[in-house]
Formats: sequence, structure tokens, C-alpha cells
Amino acid sequence: MTVPERDGLMAPRNINGPSAVYYFKNNVYLNITNRCTNDCYFCFRKFKSGIAGFNLRLGDEPSSSTLVEELKSMLCRRPCSEIVFCGFGEPTLRLDTILEVAAWIGRKALKPIRIDTNGHALLLYPERNVAKELRDAGVSRLSVSLNADTKSIYNEVCRPRFPNAFEKALEFVRCSVDTGLDTEITAVSIPEINISRVREVAMDLGAKFRVRPYLAFIW
Repeated sequence: MTVPERDGLMAPRNINGPSAVYYFKNNVYLNITNRCTNDCYFCFRKFKSGIAGFNLRLGDEPSSSTLVEELKSMLCRRPCSEIVFCGFGEPTLRLDTILEVAAWIGRKALKPIRIDTNGHALLLYPERNVAKELRDAGVSRLSVSLNADTKSIYNEVCRPRFPNAFEKALEFVRCSVDTGLDTEITAVSIPEINISRVREVAMDLGAKFRVRPYLAFIW
């Protein structure tokens, strides 16, 4: 997963259960699954149960209607700049849920929508034009956590389920850029990753680039 940055980390505040909708700074986030197609050794969820006081370890995956109702409640209580699909898993594993909720946001909430993803959508849905479907549903921005400039480094640090995940993540970035989505590649600042080379990969694909700090934990 890609997590908001370090400010505000604390014990989960929701003692009655996990959160499908949570906030951090000026954004509202949707935690729609805990499943992921990567097993990154640096992943935040290996060390914590939540962020900013919210417990993100889901018991069951929330339905589209549940997400909409919780989102309504959150937006009534807290203004936000952007709504982001980002939690303790890979959101595109639930693509149809993203599309349904994004369509509601576009009709009712009128907020920009971002998806933080590992970029495996072309592997999950080889027969679908995922970038176009996201754009048509109202998604405006994609943040793709790449974390490598070569397949060998990608496999070492991200440990993907799919053998061709790196190549397909690059292809998904290019498709997203060509579709008109505001697309960025991100990389975590860990020793194995050559940040300048990942930046070059992003530039070659026509995407933006952002470095994410590594959240190191001392026990």
C-alpha cells in the first residue's frame, strides 16, 4: 500500500472496529480491501494496524453502498481537498467497487478522485481498458507505487505475485498517461532503490515523479 506520510501516526482510534473511510490532513481516504498482489518488505501494514488513529485492518470488505454511506457521513463532518482510494491493500482488486463509488462521488460529492495503486490492473483485468474505465468514472489522478527501475530490483523489494508485474506496471502507466489521467510514479527512499533512475523511468513514460519517505520503525 501507499500510506500518507508520518505526521499523526498513533494507536487506532476506532475501538469498535476497522475503518473503511478515514481522513488524514486535507484528504479523505477509502480503505476498500486488505488484499494485495505485492508483498513489499517495507509495507507499512507489516508494522502497524492503522494510521492517524484509524484501524485499517478490515474484517470484511465493505460494499459500495457501505462505502457511500460512510463517505457521506465523513464529508458532512469534515471538508476535504481530494478523495483517495488508498488503504491496507491494492484497491484495483475491487475495480467495479471503485467505479461505482467514483461515479457517486462525481455526481454528489464533486471532489477530485485519486487512486494509489501498484499498477497491476492490466494483469488483473487483461480484457478491460482499465485506465479508460477509471477516467470515465471520474477518476482524475493515479499514483503508481513502482519502487524500482529494473525488474530484478522490483522483484526483490516488492515481491509480486505475478512474474511479469514490473513490465505490466510500466505498461499501465503508459496507458494511463495516454488516456489523459494525471499520472505519477512514486518510489520509497530505501537503499535498494535508485531514486534518480526511477525518476528517469517516469519521465520516459510521460508521468510525474514523487519520492515517498520510508517509515522506519524502531521497536
